[in-house]
Amino acid sequence: MYSSGFAVTLVALTMITTLVILAVTSNVVLSLGMVGALSIVRFRTAIKEPLDIAFLFWSIAVGIVLAAGLLTLAVIGSLFIGIFLLIFVNRKTHRNPYIIVLACADYESEQKAIAFLHTHVKRIAVKSKTARKGAVELNLDIRMKDDNTDFINTLSEMDGVSSAVLVSYNGDYMG
Repeated sequence: MYSSGFAVTLVALTMITTLVILAVTSNVVLSLGMVGALSIVRFRTAIKEPLDIAFLFWSIAVGIVLAAGLLTLAVIGSLFIGIFLLIFVNRKTHRNPYIIVLACADYESEQKAIAFLHTHVKRIAVKSKTARKGAVELNLDIRMKDDNTDFINTLSEMDGVSSAVLVSYNGDYMG
């Protein structure tokens, strides 16, 4: 699954690395000292969120730049990184996706239910379909037109539909 937090972390780490490289390119002794300093950094606990890693390395990078006496670079670099993170960390580019778990009696009731959904949602994608004698179960990924979920009540009362479950998920495994 795509994780927007991981994507933002990759760009943030690129900016942080640029900040460190700008500081050490002017001084060979500083670059050797930085390699030694970064080689002793070790985290004893597992870091679960990718963005936490970006914040940890940001603080290490600013510490290195400040220790090198490059206050202006530390301030300007931190401003760029901070503004980037403020803009992109909590940005939602799409509405939350939903999954509908639909249990139907037969192919005909399945087609009626899907036709009904096409009139109430923006997009439908079949994620899985299980067919047994006298039962069809569908897992549908949908994008809704608005936040109104009342259509699921009508869907569950249709002839041939034994159950309809609507589940919201954000695409990430956590949060």
